[in-house]
Amino acid sequence: MIEGHGDDSYRYDGIEIDFSSNICAHKNHRALMEHLTQCCEIVDHYPEPEAWSLEHMIAERHDMRPEQVIVTSGATDAIYLIAQTFRMHAVIPTPTFSEYEDACNMFQRPINTNEHSTGHRRPNQMLWLCNPNNPTGEVYDQLYVDRMMAKYDLVVLDHSYEHYTHEHIMNPRWGARTKYSVQIHSMTKTYGVPGLRLGYITGHESLMKQIRRYLRPWSVSALAIEAGKYLLQHDELICKPDLDEAQRLRSNLLNIPGINVMPTHTNFMLCSTEFCTAAKLKDYLAHKHHMLIRDASNFKGLTPHLFRVAAQRPEDNDSLVEAIKSIINYEL
Repeated sequence: MIEGHGDDSYRYDGIEIDFSSNICAHKNHRALMEHLTQCCEIVDHYPEPEAWSLEHMIAERHDMRPEQVIVTSGATDAIYLIAQTFRMHAVIPTPTFSEYEDACNMFQRPINTNEHSTGHRRPNQMLWLCNPNNPTGEVYDQLYVDRMMAKYDLVVLDHSYEHYTHEHIMNPRWGARTKYSVQIHSMTKTYGVPGLRLGYITGHESLMKQIRRYLRPWSVSALAIEAGKYLLQHDELICKPDLDEAQRLRSNLLNIPGINVMPTHTNFMLCSTEFCTAAKLKDYLAHKHHMLIRDASNFKGLTPHLFRVAAQRPEDNDSLVEAIKSIINYEL
């Protein structure tokens, strides 16, 4: 899906507060930018055909072997690589990130949705789980993941938001011990650098060997590789959303008549509105209040009244609540 994600402020003039992107906001990347400026001569040469040096650093961080890590041009690149590699029937619970289904469709993999709750064994099938899940903020606990690995030939665990929750998420080293799962990780989201396009896959060496056959040479730029190395050495740059503030925002939204908000374990939350469609609410907030929310109606299985917001600074969150309250007396 080339269109239809969040962070589409280019469609509007004068957006001042962006609630539409789940990326941890207000990060200071000045030190990273200065570092890349000092080594910008690397653009004169081809990058490594595969990002071996960065794979070694990631493997060392997780106490893994480099053969158990594949660096990709963002988590979405990892999704398409996995869909291309494993010729299995795909099971995709909804609502969730649309690129799982888009990737499986691209490589003509049969797809079912919401069939993962039945108890019998599913040979030659792969289950896609976003954990924490986008757009709901739900987290699948380890007992559930273990049950799914016992049921499916492969469980794809998209851990892009693993640093955006206090809930336990299976670590890469443990996951690489089994041949029944692969994990997707997003440095884009971990460090709040969506423009870099940098992610990686971890898993059992035999699974990584299969995926590696489909890697495109030079798919990760030299600047992205260098940035990844720098970020891995600066843990202070890891995004840590204020989850207490996210819960405060959720409580305040729930106090608005006609607004409902699902429980969440991360910084973003799925909301519904009774008094208008999400598209109308989005346009109203953008044009009248210069705020951007995510119209979630294009997530499979959701209605036109669903929208998603990611918590920002307290003053911004308070402004959003007041702006949504004001729509009740506004003629749409």
